[in-house]
Amino acid sequence: MAIMTKTTTESEFVTLTVDDLTRAIRNSIKNERRNMPEEEARHMAQHVMNFFGYSERIIDNILEPEDRDAFYMLEDSGLLTTEREETTLYDGREWRIHYWLFKKDKILNLVNKAGAKEDTLTDDAMSVYEEIPDNIWRITEDE
Repeated sequence: MAIMTKTTTESEFVTLTVDDLTRAIRNSIKNERRNMPEEEARHMAQHVMNFFGYSERIIDNILEPEDRDAFYMLEDSGLLTTEREETTLYDGREWRIHYWLFKKDKILNLVNKAGAKEDTLTDDAMSVYEEIPDNIWRITEDE
């Protein structure tokens, strides 16, 4: 499942996938609390994406209390946000509708940070081997 959406800082369309959301969840939770296991983050990402389907926002009324708790946790991590709409009913009362939205720029930033960290680790690990002289790796006949 993926959501094709436009980011707020760029005028290009970006597809938000379960893998992207999983990586963003792991990176946001890691910084705040603990290192969330991959399976747990993927389960949460799939669960959340199932509510959104192919939409950019969902109405809060469809959530059960347990689901709403997960959404609040992701809101605290900066991955989701809320907005509300007010309308006047025919009898004059005000009616508020609450929505949940992905913070796509934040999610993509966390996904890109993860990729950069993985590349940096690989480069750093390789630089250790570059510092070792070539003659260290040669096997002598004495051995």
